[in-house]
Amino acid sequence: MELRVAHLYPGVMNLYGDRGNALALRTRAERRGIACTIIPVNIGDPFDPGAVDLLLIGGGQDREQRRIAPDLLQRGPAIREAVDAGLPALAVCGGYQLFGHRYIDHDGSIIPGIGVFDLETRHPGPIADRCIGDVVVETPFGEVVGFENHGGRTYLAPGQEPFGAVVAGFGNNAADRTEGARRGNAIGTYLHGSLLPKNPALADALILAALRRRYGDRVTLPPLDDVAALRAHEAARAAALRRARRPA
Repeated sequence: MELRVAHLYPGVMNLYGDRGNALALRTRAERRGIACTIIPVNIGDPFDPGAVDLLLIGGGQDREQRRIAPDLLQRGPAIREAVDAGLPALAVCGGYQLFGHRYIDHDGSIIPGIGVFDLETRHPGPIADRCIGDVVVETPFGEVVGFENHGGRTYLAPGQEPFGAVVAGFGNNAADRTEGARRGNAIGTYLHGSLLPKNPALADALILAALRRRYGDRVTLPPLDDVAALRAHEAARAAALRRARRPA
């Protein structure tokens, strides 16, 4: 078996080591004897989402989002069609925001998104606190940990499923305790860190969804020795819970 992973704008959208998500997927696949090719997709590159097994996009600051937005918008219909056909995807922070309908900056300017997720992100203003710190989220994939740092507040439309529920941290908007969004096999989240190395169950869920889409539902993944990954998971979890217990 082989796994083809498209990584959108890896040189631009790579805040807080999000490139590590691609490396984690490749490592976990190759440890099982599954060939894995990471395909960088930069501005202007030809790209067919229907020809890959998994899609990644990381985070970036507002200026990076503005830089890639026109190119991403051209790719939007094909990406939405592929996600509706079951393509697994992971969109992190700035990438997550642009996979919604729009990001409204602190000055009211709008960066349009591609509408994979039914949501909108709004910045509350230049003097508003940022949502920063370690996070614990309960998800259908088990407990997920990571690090968030975002000024925008994301609001899900009615009926849009979140990625999970915040146990510690801020999540989408520091108010409704939701974190991220899901559509089919696509996941949007604010969690950096990078995310997948310290959440092996989530990494494997993405790999398995990608392989079953291509090879059929009988595909299984043999377990790996995840002692180091789980140690990192527990350290991040403990940091988030310690921070949550501090008095305001």
